[in-house]
Amino acid sequence: MRLIGQNREYGMVGADLAVALGLIVLLVAPLAHAWLKEHKVMRGHYHRAIAMELVDGEMEILAAGEGMRLAEGLQEYRVTAAAVTNLPPGRFMVERTGRHLRLEWVPSEKGRRILREAWLP
Repeated sequence: MRLIGQNREYGMVGADLAVALGLIVLLVAPLAHAWLKEHKVMRGHYHRAIAMELVDGEMEILAAGEGMRLAEGLQEYRVTAAAVTNLPPGRFMVERTGRHLRLEWVPSEKGRRILREAWLP
């Protein structure tokens, strides 16, 4: 047996659910956008930290005397550390001018270069 007002109640429940779902979407969409933006920023910081660690470590090795084995001028420098696989595409460049050494990480895409300079002993 059906009651007369039963269909109207189901319609109100459906409308309430639609309004609630709309509010959730309106509130969650900006949060999701902010989370994605922050994720991108944090990924950039992560890549920069890896590049800084690699450049600092390689520069210490070069400044300790290994840099004297390099030829004069600008050349690509090969880094064999496993952390290189976590970097975005790019390359390490080293320049030796006399006793002055300059090591730089140059990303292929947009990003900040990491540069260190030292004097050889």
